[in-house]
Amino acid sequence: MEDQRRTTQMRDTTVPLPAAGAAPADPQGAGPGSGRSVTTAPSRGALPLPEFVALMAFLTATVAFSIDAMLPALPQIAAELVPQDVNRAQLILISFVAGMGVGTLFAGPLSDAIGRKWTIAAGFGIYLLAAVAALFAGTLDALLIARFVQGLGAAGPRIASMALIRDQYEGREMARITSFVMMVFMLVPALAPSLGQGFIWLGGWRGIFGAFIGFALIALVWFGLRQPETLPPSRRRPLNPGRLWAGVREVLSNREVVLCTITIALGFGQMFALLASSQQLFAETFDRGAGFPLWFAAVALLSSTGTIINARLVMRVGMYRIARTAYALQVASSALFLVLMTIDDGWPLTLRFAVFFMWTVGVFTMAGLTFGNLNAMAMQRMGHMAGMTASVVSALSTTGAVLIAAPVGLAYDGSPVPVALATLVCSGLGWLVMGRMRR
Repeated sequence: MEDQRRTTQMRDTTVPLPAAGAAPADPQGAGPGSGRSVTTAPSRGALPLPEFVALMAFLTATVAFSIDAMLPALPQIAAELVPQDVNRAQLILISFVAGMGVGTLFAGPLSDAIGRKWTIAAGFGIYLLAAVAALFAGTLDALLIARFVQGLGAAGPRIASMALIRDQYEGREMARITSFVMMVFMLVPALAPSLGQGFIWLGGWRGIFGAFIGFALIALVWFGLRQPETLPPSRRRPLNPGRLWAGVREVLSNREVVLCTITIALGFGQMFALLASSQQLFAETFDRGAGFPLWFAAVALLSSTGTIINARLVMRVGMYRIARTAYALQVASSALFLVLMTIDDGWPLTLRFAVFFMWTVGVFTMAGLTFGNLNAMAMQRMGHMAGMTASVVSALSTTGAVLIAAPVGLAYDGSPVPVALATLVCSGLGWLVMGRMRR
């Protein structure tokens, strides 16, 4: 028992680091297996922890806002641009995620080469230009291209902010910080559909892209004025193709990173599939279209308890146990939900909707219990190349998620069965993959 406890402690061991804004010293020789600890020194102008968490949440919320604010607009866009095939409107969400998946492959190495701040600024610049192009798009194809480029830009803040956190925290402490970030981040999905609906009332579906422009400008100004750079020039890695390829190979040669990436892809895939179909499910399947923004806000707020639970328990229970338990619970709930949705539908629509609503809350709650932990586990021993690791993990997991979510979303047949079946399969596979990780 003593050996087992010692092994468990070693798996999640973390070196306590100081406050946000502290930058690790040159990690020469402090990589995996070196046995040396990473030391830190406070950086000048470090943000207070509450503001640091809020700012990181705002940066990462660019992704959630760009997806969730579009949900109320999908029926209008479908009616105007593709009335003959309304399911194709879901590609507006999928194309953004696909662009983000491609962009993350480059955002990490770029942030390791030029620093976190310049990478985030460049990402927002691309995001803003694409939002303007989408504002004036006249066809669905043009809108999809603009959304793809917008996703490319959003990859900068998403990946560089994760590397910025890893510059200052690791292991369970990083998981705790990312849980706090996710806690604030979950307010965005709660508000985004309602905000999107408001901009639709003001300027039609194109008005939402004006909201994206305003959101990005606020984030860029706040970040530029307040957050110091956390990667000093002495620790940057030049953009050399040979070194980049060597870095990718090093990341992918780490068994734990690969297993975490596969598990994250499965989790993102089931969540994006549900997101892509959510407006149709609420409006068409369960006749809750008029109140969709409010129902979605309720889902987001209730599911934010996942991040609260994780932040409270992760230091005591550990990342691995929390994440794997969450996948096991999702398998059980999705199996039960599938059975209830496929039996005789003579029972009232209100009761069926209540079951669907609770299951949906469960799917999003699982995100708060898994993604922060899995990302921290993947990067735990990769602090010497945090940007590259974040980039590879995010690129592969996001691309994999798109390959799962796109066909599931297009398979929508008026019932929640396709997305529920996909969630059952993805969660089951995620649980099995995690079983092959080191305990």
